[in-house]
Amino acid sequence: MPSTIDIRRRIRSVKNTQQITKAMKMVAAAKLRRAQERIFGARPYAAALREVLSSVATRVDISTHPLLAAHEAERNVLVVVVTADRGLCGAFNTNAIRAAMNAIRDRGWESVQLLPIGRKANDFFKRRTIPIRRQATHVFHALNLGTAQEIAQTLIDDFTSGAVDAVYVVYNEFKSIISQHVKIDRLLPLERAWDEMANEPSTDYLYEPSAVAILNEMLPKYVEFQLYRVLLESAASEQGARMTAMEAATKNASEMIDFLTLTYNRIRQAAITKEIIEIVSGAAAAS
Repeated sequence: MPSTIDIRRRIRSVKNTQQITKAMKMVAAAKLRRAQERIFGARPYAAALREVLSSVATRVDISTHPLLAAHEAERNVLVVVVTADRGLCGAFNTNAIRAAMNAIRDRGWESVQLLPIGRKANDFFKRRTIPIRRQATHVFHALNLGTAQEIAQTLIDDFTSGAVDAVYVVYNEFKSIISQHVKIDRLLPLERAWDEMANEPSTDYLYEPSAVAILNEMLPKYVEFQLYRVLLESAASEQGARMTAMEAATKNASEMIDFLTLTYNRIRQAAITKEIIEIVSGAAAAS
């Protein structure tokens, strides 16, 4: 049975840990609030960009554009795995890495290369046999559109040069504080979501310089913003997962403190009872 000194030491240690988890929960809550504001601010722009792109795409011949040219077979695939740079966020990183590994195993791609975004994905895959084409760490320390543009441009160059047949991205989509879903989306070639608008009546516009030039300018920006949205979703999901994990850790620490306190009182009470019995027994023997 442990001594009262050992139990007091454990109680003090658990209380210190509880203070850390409380602080991390508060920090994650503040970061989550800012991340949510960025997502809500980006959604109107994303909707407008998609609407304009769909309107232009229905008026030109898009079959020859390199970002829309789907290959007959996806042999060489680049998978972008988005995780966090730090842990202590539950199964956030593990879920994304597991989904990527399952997709690589089940989809039958002949050749797979990786672009891990986040230190956790990079640390995991650099110990595996899957080749890493590029890596991006510390992206979320100062996440902005310029960072997404730089990464997206490398993906566009790889796809248009024929180095890869398709680009997929694996990330956690933010649903709520307690809910994040892993998604696997095809980033390149672009999905022709505007095909359904082809038969709908629409207003005719005059384009300057031309609809083709506008489309050529907008498609790369659309890819860049889609990747930026993915990074924003992952950043918000990370903070939501960390907030939930730290709240659970704080609750578990409270339960452990209660259990250790009860154990400490029982041991102390047993020691006092034993001393009383010894005194009474000694007094009875002396008389």
